[in-house]
Formats: sequence, structure tokens, C-alpha cells
Amino acid sequence: MRSQQTFRPNMGLAFVGFAVLFGLALVGLRSLQARNPTAELAAQPAVDPLGGGGINSRASIVETSPMPTTRFATRTPGGPLLTPTPDAPHPLPALRSQVEQYTIQAGDSLAGIAQRFQVTVDQLVQENNLADPNHVEPGQVLSVPLPALENAGSSFKIIPDSELVNGPEAAGFDIAGFVQSQAGYLAQYQEKVGNRSYSGAEIVRLVAQDYSVNPRLLLAALEYQSGWVTRSNPPQATLDYPLRLVNPYRKGLYNQLSWAADQLNRGFYLWRVNGAGVWLLGDGSVVRVSPLINAGTAGVQNMFASLTDRAGWNEAVSGGGIFETYNALFGYPFDIAVEPLLPPDLKQPSLQLPFEKGKVWSFTGGPHGGWAEGSAWAALDFAPPGDALGCVPSDEWVTAVANGLIVRASDGAVIQDLNVGGEAADGLEGTGWTILYMHIEARDRVQPGAYLKAGDRIGHASCEGGVSNGTHLHIARKYNGEWIPADQPEIPFVMDDWVSSGAGKEYDGYLTKDGKQIEAYVGRESINEIQR
Repeated sequence: MRSQQTFRPNMGLAFVGFAVLFGLALVGLRSLQARNPTAELAAQPAVDPLGGGGINSRASIVETSPMPTTRFATRTPGGPLLTPTPDAPHPLPALRSQVEQYTIQAGDSLAGIAQRFQVTVDQLVQENNLADPNHVEPGQVLSVPLPALENAGSSFKIIPDSELVNGPEAAGFDIAGFVQSQAGYLAQYQEKVGNRSYSGAEIVRLVAQDYSVNPRLLLAALEYQSGWVTRSNPPQATLDYPLRLVNPYRKGLYNQLSWAADQLNRGFYLWRVNGAGVWLLGDGSVVRVSPLINAGTAGVQNMFASLTDRAGWNEAVSGGGIFETYNALFGYPFDIAVEPLLPPDLKQPSLQLPFEKGKVWSFTGGPHGGWAEGSAWAALDFAPPGDALGCVPSDEWVTAVANGLIVRASDGAVIQDLNVGGEAADGLEGTGWTILYMHIEARDRVQPGAYLKAGDRIGHASCEGGVSNGTHLHIARKYNGEWIPADQPEIPFVMDDWVSSGAGKEYDGYLTKDGKQIEAYVGRESINEIQR
């Protein structure tokens, strides 16, 4: 009943670098918010074997950059191109100051240990006089040296925060129309995802919606890496790996863009909680993050860190890299910035628990990833009443937590746009408060366009919408397209006065009300029972 989204540090703590970036092994029942489970098994590659950096195809870009028809931006397009507003230096997590000892565990690799401790494989080999870096034994004790940092990373701001998330200014962007106007390889592309064939534009939309990542940024990354957006005949070597992430488990556009969206999210949300101190690049070098960037830029820097070496990374995150590609495709990104993306006085609206009165559900998952492993720990899990285990049908009802409009319902996911402060929902997924109800069975599921009041029926919890071995509801919040953590005290996840908190480890956590506290537990016990 837990979700396989475990490879990032606690979003409630400023962890040291990447020490737990790839997470902790979970036990119990889990589910994966992804349509291709094999894609989640692959490790990140080293230096791109396809031949290096991005493709410069600006000369072929059609100059019809369609801007959103729905305007939310706080700047007026066409005005002076001012530099982005400077941020105060961002606090960075402290780096290790002492050599550590690490006992190798079953399943460890030298590369994984290097990533965890912010060092290179070569450093581990030299420090421990290892004869064969490809062979390590469980129980073997390694001496882990201090990180050998390269010069500080770029402080150039690539995009505003609102252009990383699938937020307000993405609402009016016609993905299919733009892709067709560029007449590139993407415009004719088809791929089967699950049991259905999708066009290239539909895959971009699918990934943008699920991960809540801006489709313009996904298109710019695709264009920079392979020229798929504007070139009818991109390099042959990019046809299977359009983002140049060469891994058989990441083959095809959907898998490539899903990986990219998750890495963009990882950098963005780590930056939000002061959890990003270094980037580990594809060639094994370690780069200290600049304290002067913003969360959106951190997301882009993190994505490119795994795709290339230091020279390629420097180019990609510079003014002549993906920024220039984005600018040529869509215009100056800071012209359409929505700032601040999260208002400083933001409060969650009143919500109730997502099930009917008198029914005893089980709190099975504390704060964990809203979608896949890179997003904020925005979600909580609940299992319906019953003695059966595994993926079994349930006739118990998941109910709406507040009044609002259903804007999407497919593949196990239901999105509700909430009414707030007496104002009606606008029907846009990337504006204001929205709720994700995940793993909702197709049987009796509410349909898009339905207006629900708090307590109205959404559908039944199930295993639909990914790989799951336990029937449950996965519920998460977004505001303006940004996943809102369930373990952060600033905007606590509160339902019927039950307040969520984290326990320092993904999926562990508590709900507290009037002095009573229940703990997330994979099973049905008195310690995790909850009812309205």
C-alpha cells in the first residue's frame, strides 16, 4: 500500500548533499505512479555515449512562438528584458568534514556508494586500494574520503520557478498546435504507452500532467538534446534515446521524458528545502551548487548533471545552452514568470478526510512523493476497511475532501480543482489548489466536468494507475502546479483537524488531532485506524 517513490531525502529536513538521495529500501506494499514499471528500475548513466552535448537547431525554429491565451504572469511581455530578480544567497547543506567508514551492503555498487557520499569512483578506488572497482563484497568496509569539489557551479538563472512546474502560464499552451507548427520529427512520432498509442504531443502532455512539469521546458530539453522539435531528421542515435540518456530501460520518448521530469522535480524540490548542496555529474565529478540560483534553475541543473560531463554541463546551464533554445522556441522565460508562485501567506483551505463517516480506514503511508521519486513528499496513503490483502476490489467509497470541479479522471488518477474563499473553481489543473486522488478504480469513477461537494463520492480505492500490490488511496495537494509537502509545518496537510507530520523517513509519519496521534503502518492495526 506504499508507493515506490523512495530515492530522495526527506523534504522536511535539509539533508547533507546526496547522502540519502537514492533513498532507503522500503518494506511492505507499495505502488508506482508510472505507466511503465521497467523504466523505474534503471540506474542513471555515466557520460553520454552518443557524443556529447546538445543540438543547436535554432535556425530551423519556426518563429510562431505561441504564448498562453490565459494570462497569469506578473510581468508584461515585450517590456525591457531585465535580469531576473536577485535572490538572497540560498542556504546550502553542510558538506562532510570527516572521512567516514562505510560497510558495504548486499546490492551496493561502488558507483552507488560514490553518489551517496558525493565522491567519485576513482576516489574510492584510490583511497581503498581496490583492484577491481566492479567487484565489492557485502561486509567489506570502505574508507570514504572527503568530496573533491570542482569549482562552484553556474549562478546563471535559466528559468523562473513557474516555468518548471505545470502551473498557471502552462494553462493556455497548445502543445499539439505548437508541435505541429514546428514540423519536426516529434510532429509525426507515435509510441505505444501501456495499451494505447500516443502521438509525440500527447506524450509531452501526459508527462507534464502526471509529474506536474511545464511542457515548454520538456520541449526545450528535447530540442536542445536532439532537435526532435524542429528537425524532421534528427541524428539517428537519438531516435531511441531523444534526451541522450542511453539506458535500455529508458528507451522511447515516454520513458525519456518521464525520467527528465522526475530529475527536474528532484532538483526543484531539493532546492526548496535546502537539500541540494552538490551535483554529481555524469563523469563522476562533484560540483558545488551556487547559492544564487532559484528552484527552477536547480531543477534544470540537476537534470543535466546526469546527462553529461563538466564541460557539457557548463554549456547546457549557461546562457548559450538550454536557455537559448527555450528563448528561441518560446521567448524570454522571465516575461511569463508568475512570482511568487506560492504566496507568502498561503494557507490550505478546509479539507475533510477522503472517506465516508463511520468507516474505519487505515493510515498506511506517511509523507512520500506526490508523483514518482523526485517530487515533494506531498502524498499520504489510506487503505479501505476489509480483511483481504493485496489488490482486491473494494466497495468502500473515496469521497471529495472539499467542494470543487473534476478536471481529469483517467488511468487511476482523479484531479479536483477546489473552490477557495467563495470563488468557484476555474477548471484549470495548474492554478490554485488542486487535489490528486490516485488509484481510483474505473468502476463507478467520477467523470471530468462533475462538480462535487465535500463528501460526494469520487470512486473506489484500487491498484489502478500504476504498479501496486495493495488496494489503497494515494492523495496529494498541489498549488499553482507545485506539489505541496505533507511534512512541512509551513503549510500542513490538515483533514478534519488531523495534522500530518513526517518522521524523517519517506512513508513514515503521523496524523495528530486533539492530542491523539496515529502512526503510518502497512497493515490494519489500532495504531493506524482513522475515521470521520
